[in-house]
Amino acid sequence: MTCVAIVGSQWGDEGKGKLVDFLTERADIVARYQGGNNAGHTVKFQDKKFILHLIPSGILRNKVSVIGNGAVIDPAALFTEIEELKNLNIPVEKYLKISNTAHLVLPYHRVFDQLREKVRGDDKVGTTGRGIGPTYTDKITRSGIRMIDMSDPKYFKQRLEAILPEKNCLMKYYFQEDLQFSAQEICEEYLGYYQKLKSYLCDSSLLINDAIDQGRNVLFEGAQGTFLDVDHGTYPFVTSSNTLSGGICSGCGVGPMKITKVIGIAKAYTTRVGSGPFPTELLNDTGEFLRKEGAEFGATTGRPRRCGWFDAVLVRQAVRLNGITSLAITKLDVLDKFESIKIATAYQSPDGKIHSELPPLHNEELTPIYEEHEGWQCPTQNITEYDKLPPALISYLKRISELVHAPISLISVGARREETIVPNPNLIWV
Repeated sequence: MTCVAIVGSQWGDEGKGKLVDFLTERADIVARYQGGNNAGHTVKFQDKKFILHLIPSGILRNKVSVIGNGAVIDPAALFTEIEELKNLNIPVEKYLKISNTAHLVLPYHRVFDQLREKVRGDDKVGTTGRGIGPTYTDKITRSGIRMIDMSDPKYFKQRLEAILPEKNCLMKYYFQEDLQFSAQEICEEYLGYYQKLKSYLCDSSLLINDAIDQGRNVLFEGAQGTFLDVDHGTYPFVTSSNTLSGGICSGCGVGPMKITKVIGIAKAYTTRVGSGPFPTELLNDTGEFLRKEGAEFGATTGRPRRCGWFDAVLVRQAVRLNGITSLAITKLDVLDKFESIKIATAYQSPDGKIHSELPPLHNEELTPIYEEHEGWQCPTQNITEYDKLPPALISYLKRISELVHAPISLISVGARREETIVPNPNLIWV
């Protein structure tokens, strides 16, 4: 039995969807432990491209796919995703399982998310406006509503009637908007979704733990990345959940000793969507080239991603925070045309101080300290064996491994399943 966790080692968008899909061939269950439909996993195979926002990408390989209690669910968006998969002849009814205690994204969550960004103006966080943050806020303040709460229509309406006076007051007096939310209207809409989704609901913690006890392989997939974690990320420019591997314990109801491998996914360079610090960002032609060559646009929002060189300081910190046992490096093919490639090994602050860790207070500009490496200047997409990779690329990978203190278990040189190299399979499945 192996329980493998897949985590993003940067700011998300590292290519987790493809590698989860690749690793799912050996998995029995794939479980999502946090986030909502503010994330997107892109998977490409057989000349088809699939973009999943909430459903684990294991569904594409007909594996039991679990949305854990730590996720938040917009039932309208989830139902749309289910229907899209059904239209592709994927047997969702057989394999999708949803935690009955996952929290609901409700209409006012989406509205508040968008209005708060508007109020912040130039200081906006850069959310997707999908209502994820406000849903987690209500969960923490005990004003949330869970999937199972809809099973009792009377109780569901009572919960809404207790919560809505505060929401409507905020709308009228703080946001100065005329919109007022109706418990009756929300009930009618959401109870309709419940009838369509109730067959998927289960005690997901029990399901996963039973599978582990039976010796089955479980793959845990997160959304976003390490530095969007609400506790350990570049606060306040973060998401609203725990994206680290530790989030699996609460987000899926699994004890920490049951997680046997933690694979950190990192791009061969660095990207970020939205606002917040980004020490290695390239605001020049090189950054624009990375964006175009890597098709760096958000799977969920289409927003252009900010691009920069690989940040070893960032990924080394992610290795420590997540207990990463090995790294998967993605999008190496995007660097095929570079004569030279840089890696950030430290930062320097305006006062001359050298930082070997990302400072917790993000109120000053940090200048990356780079080391330069020879590029390989040849196409890599059709290479399927580690020993046939260009020597300069292998040297680049070895240096990354040394700097971040983690071995490399997977290498991705393209978007397709087949464009994946496994130099050391023992680092993944036992």
